[in-house]
Amino acid sequence: MIRRPLFAVAIAFAFGFIPKAGEAQITMAQAQTAVDAAEAEARANDWNLTILVADADGVPVYMRRMDGASARTTDIVSRKVHVVITTGGTSGAYGQALAAGTVDSIPGGIHYEGGLPILMNGELIGAMSASGARGSEDAQAVMAGLAAIGATGGN
Repeated sequence: MIRRPLFAVAIAFAFGFIPKAGEAQITMAQAQTAVDAAEAEARANDWNLTILVADADGVPVYMRRMDGASARTTDIVSRKVHVVITTGGTSGAYGQALAAGTVDSIPGGIHYEGGLPILMNGELIGAMSASGARGSEDAQAVMAGLAAIGATGGN
């Protein structure tokens, strides 16, 4: 009986479903702490946001849609995370570069502020985004979330 679970873990590791040793990943606890802090920032400013934390592959780890946040914000946070994971930078920086004509358009990408990489000790471990307020306000909430887990957001 014990062989089957071990076999499943070996297969998952071989196909990349489990991070290899030394590859940092955002944990569920970190994601929840970051979202809690971002929500607190949003509540303090009367913003109704959807907040998403994804791992370094862009796979959602934790999402929260606050009461009053528009349903479309769930799509927007996912698209911001997609841009962050694709570029390694912020969604706002991508928007500026897109407007300047210095980067190509990312299929499914979005250029609004509020999507930031999650960097721990300089290593990309995920992405976090918020949507529902102005782009700069979305980014402010995300930065509060990153600060709560001791992460930085790059650019």
